Amino acid sequence: SVQDKNALHLYSVNGKYLGSETLKEEVSDMCVTGEYIVMGSLQGFLSIRDLYSLSLTISPLAMRLPIHCISVTKEYSHILVGLEDGKLIIVGVGKPAEV
Repeated sequence: SVQDKNALHLYSVNGKYLGSETLKEEVSDMCVTGEYIVMGSLQGFLSIRDLYSLSLTISPLAMRLPIHCISVTKEYSHILVGLEDGKLIIVGVGKPAEV
């Protein structure tokens, strides 16, 4: 975060710069899982981005409270979101029939 601007930068394992994406929110936690980056923000948004292009895969989900932690189950079936007030939100991943 530099002068109220937040960005997500992508580098290869060899340190080569691959790209960046400017963010509107302040990231509080993130989790890289498979080909996706799952991010939570202090503004209360849960975002899922493609790992290689950094573009949003879906519109951010509003949690209405600051997100303090993010975790993804080992089967990649659910995202666990810890909120500022202590609540745990469980978000199903996949098509509605799969959730």
